[in-house]
Amino acid sequence: MNTLTKKKKFGYALGIFAESMPYNMFYTYYLTFLIEIAKIKPSLASIVIFISIAWDAITDPLIGAYGDSPKVNKNKMMKMSLIPLGVVFVLAWTAIGAGLTSQLAKVIVYSVITLLLWVFYTTYTIPYYAVVAEITEDYDERTSIRSLASLLNAVAIGLGNILPALVPTVMTLLGKKYETSAYAVIAGIISIGAIALGFVCCKSLNGVYEPKKNSDAKGITVKETLQTFGDIFRLKPTKWFLVFIFFYLAGSSMIQSNLTYMVIDCIGMSYDDGIAIVILSLVVFMAITVPIAEKIAMKTDRRFTCILFISLVAVGEIIAKLIGLDATIGGFKVMCIVCPGLLGIAAGAFWTFFYTMGYDLVELDELKNGVRRESVITALPQFFQKFGSACGILIAGQMLTVYGYDKSGDIAGNEALFAPVTDPHIISGMENISTVIPAILMIISVIGCILYPMTRKNVDKVMTQLEKKRNGEDYSLDGLDRLL
Repeated sequence: MNTLTKKKKFGYALGIFAESMPYNMFYTYYLTFLIEIAKIKPSLASIVIFISIAWDAITDPLIGAYGDSPKVNKNKMMKMSLIPLGVVFVLAWTAIGAGLTSQLAKVIVYSVITLLLWVFYTTYTIPYYAVVAEITEDYDERTSIRSLASLLNAVAIGLGNILPALVPTVMTLLGKKYETSAYAVIAGIISIGAIALGFVCCKSLNGVYEPKKNSDAKGITVKETLQTFGDIFRLKPTKWFLVFIFFYLAGSSMIQSNLTYMVIDCIGMSYDDGIAIVILSLVVFMAITVPIAEKIAMKTDRRFTCILFISLVAVGEIIAKLIGLDATIGGFKVMCIVCPGLLGIAAGAFWTFFYTMGYDLVELDELKNGVRRESVITALPQFFQKFGSACGILIAGQMLTVYGYDKSGDIAGNEALFAPVTDPHIISGMENISTVIPAILMIISVIGCILYPMTRKNVDKVMTQLEKKRNGEDYSLDGLDRLL
């Protein structure tokens, strides 16, 4: 196996910007955009997001199976998706549906656009993550590569969240006539950066990654794709890994999609002042967490590290609710640092180890079934990742309606983009969306992680027997019953 030089590792890691900046702008602000700019009711806005991400989750298996097909070049897949991804991303943030009077028409317009967005996004991200499993099989090197990407991801998350926070400023610069284009302007800036750094990533893989060569093999049919997913799902660790993924993403996406309302209505800060502090706190805590988590994982393993950090965050969210998000120390709203800091800690651990934990299933699958399916094994977790994220945002949007928040018809004529809520019942509900409910989901995620048996010790056992199998030697599956 070829390995990445430090320069190429850094080039590969830069590819995280093409994945993370659009992802984070979408998950943090799109619910707000649909409600406040497109003027879609919260309950319907969350359905738009759910439909698009759920559809993307369904296409993940097909894209993953295609990526594992003979002669398919993952690097080319990434390159071909970048420009369409950037173009559709900008289109998703335009106010083309704002002038429509029918809520149904708005839902259809933005659903179709976001369906396309997520297909191009997945066509880039599945090969981007899957390629690491082909480059190296070393447990710690995989952790090292993903840790560097995760550290840069803290910067990408910052840009994906901080730049859209400038929307009110851009609105002022554009003037009343064009202020609804502010999100599209920011999306354009993010798209240019994502495309450029995505191509840098693709170039870094030249000479390191080589497509699989099998001139006699045929492409994979839909039926074979479903059978392949059945093979992966029947691996005993898979179901617990998917529980871990689904419930973590559902919880974190709820918090992320509610950040704007948390700042204004729960913490009680102005949008301009509060959102900048919140995003900075999220990024700093994530950046601090990544190297610490990497060191702990090197001494223990990835599973233990995720259990440790996500458990601490879940407890922290409950404590934050008990204290109150409007708590102050010396007049300073401390929760504008604490709450996003907790999200940053969880994100630092999860995104550093999520994909590398999945890579361990590649060798397990090869030992049991005799084939390597990096893209499929990357796509299956993404399938549940997308559904988890979609469900988290759907719950957040539905809960806003349940608690009585509906501003879809209360935007025209407002001087400010976001008008603070004064009803204590609604504010308490928004607090729950940012604290207690996600905490419960993260606790379930931790339970799934505890039951996921792919520890460093078990991965070493798998690799030992797999090497014997590859070399045509006698190998044994004794002691691997829990895994196979």
